[in-house]
Amino acid sequence: MQLSHGGESSPTGAPVARWSVEQVLALAPDAASRKAGTRLGAAGPWSGTGSDASGAVWGLCKGSGSTPYRTVVDTTGPAYACSCPSRKFPCKHALGLLLLRVSDDGAFRPAEPADWAEEWLAGRRARAARESSPAAGGDSARGPADPVAARKRAERRAERVTGGAQELEQRLADLLRGGLAATDRSGYGLWEETAARMVDAQAPGLAARVRELGAITGSGSGWPVRLLEECGLLHLLDTAWLGRDRLPDPLAATVRTRVGLPMSAEGPPVRDQWLVLAQYDTPDGKIVARRIWLYGRGSGRTALLLSFGAAGRSPAQALPVGATIDAELTPYPGGGQLRAELGEQFGATTAAGPPPGIAAAAAPAVYGNALRDDPWLDAWPVTLRDVIPVPSKDGWQLADAYADAHAEAHAGTRTDAPTGSALPIAPAALSRPGLWRLVALSGGGPVTVFGEIGHRGFDPFAAWDPGEEEGADTTGGSVVQLV
Repeated sequence: MQLSHGGESSPTGAPVARWSVEQVLALAPDAASRKAGTRLGAAGPWSGTGSDASGAVWGLCKGSGSTPYRTVVDTTGPAYACSCPSRKFPCKHALGLLLLRVSDDGAFRPAEPADWAEEWLAGRRARAARESSPAAGGDSARGPADPVAARKRAERRAERVTGGAQELEQRLADLLRGGLAATDRSGYGLWEETAARMVDAQAPGLAARVRELGAITGSGSGWPVRLLEECGLLHLLDTAWLGRDRLPDPLAATVRTRVGLPMSAEGPPVRDQWLVLAQYDTPDGKIVARRIWLYGRGSGRTALLLSFGAAGRSPAQALPVGATIDAELTPYPGGGQLRAELGEQFGATTAAGPPPGIAAAAAPAVYGNALRDDPWLDAWPVTLRDVIPVPSKDGWQLADAYADAHAEAHAGTRTDAPTGSALPIAPAALSRPGLWRLVALSGGGPVTVFGEIGHRGFDPFAAWDPGEEEGADTTGGSVVQLV
């Protein structure tokens, strides 16, 4: 039977750490899949379940038809296959199978994979072998693309972007000459027409920023000030593109990315024990963008895996939050080099404690330093250690739980009361259920929180149990997803 789901190439097999229920549910593409997968997380609909030492689990799930669905998961990927017609990835049957393994490991007897499961697993191993061996037909065996033709295409596109940037500069000048207040009478059509011109110039990054300007107009008290600020950033990006030949290489790469030119991961791969900090999906027009944040235990680097799903389909790439993977990441060029591409994985995923963090008082300086490399950054990833969520006049904030080391030495005591240094929680997070999960986890005590700090405040993505030691081995159940 042809299976409808695939996945990434599998690493070499090894026993896999037990996942928690929350880690499994974090892999779900949407709320409906989480709900449906939870209903299938009991032994009732399942038969023929099994597992092997390489990290594969499989089973037959009874559905509405006479033939059960064949489901197999390679937990080292993770990657999934199911004979159901669902276009979601992973489907509810794969989620149910993993949830059953969490709640009833005895239902999975060690055995050789069923024939249909072994066929899919063998195909994954064969694809991995081909990709790692040029002689076996990997990408490099096909030979390089025509460099002359590629250079000419890049030059033609750069010329179009330059023409678009020059036109946008003229439009910004006309806008300021006529007065920002007049834009409120022009309506959104002014911005949409300008954005369409940037799309024609093959500069989707400029088009997206123009559309953001249209959302600011008439958006509440003080909107002309906010519009002027964003126009200034857009002018800075335009002039940076027009003078990119005079910029340092990392900043020039950042500018190319910001205007919307495609970039490829390059440079030497970084192998590390990568802790999966958070995973969440956001709509991006007609597609869904999935962001997975990782922290390297040895390198101390934070990395972002970015993948996309077409309309009606979730992105294929998914990793269990709170687990650690031994893998190589190849960074993309640009300021900060946060975005990376997941390469070869070695061995199994394992559970781990939280990453090291900093005080809330130190976080704004981290964001400020990042702005020097990329002036168009809205936010920067950071982990806050020993902070307490407390209500404030305008919402909530994360306050440092302890005084600095100098004050502690003089006081001779350590108190859980906030010390005065605090970060406001970003408005976008105030309406999410994750805020109340964070408050409940804290219970008035200090917690470790990972998220992004920007000019709108701190947006929390994940938190760890109070008192958890940095890097400590855990069962994988201590991390709480907040998005």
